[in-house]
Amino acid sequence: MPFIFASASKQTLENFATSGTANTQLDQFFLKPGSSRPCGVLALRVQGKGGGLTALSGISVRLGQWTSTASTSVAATSTTPAPKNNLAPACAATAGMVTSAASTVTSGTGGPNYVGLASMGASGPGGWASINVDDVPLLDGGATKSNDLFASSPTVSLSYEFELDHSEC
Repeated sequence: MPFIFASASKQTLENFATSGTANTQLDQFFLKPGSSRPCGVLALRVQGKGGGLTALSGISVRLGQWTSTASTSVAATSTTPAPKNNLAPACAATAGMVTSAASTVTSGTGGPNYVGLASMGASGPGGWASINVDDVPLLDGGATKSNDLFASSPTVSLSYEFELDHSEC
């Protein structure tokens, strides 16, 4: 039976933001498998947090996999995914998020291969979930790869937050 863990943007910031340059994606979160268990992304929930907007716009949060080397927390802060069931063991994966709204983590190399997308209005909800067990973007335990979240919008500096759920078995 897999163990489920959650990473929420609130662990480092109230609001993440898209780039100050239109249509420029920012790598703002990474999840790297631990040495003992593979990890796979099960779901991503996102919420635009725009207030007082005068035009409609959207935010895309893309799930991408770096296939040669994993992203690191050099330009971010390490975070610990929380178990969704308090009987689960400690999370084996490592994660990192930005510590200022429109900054980036230190991206990995190789790819990225885009394997999921959550889109939303600038003030609305959105999400992505795997459709079955074969649809889970999985990384082997001990792999030097990572699953990262990239945010982009044609409108500059839009606020949003997210929660990403992953499994380990």
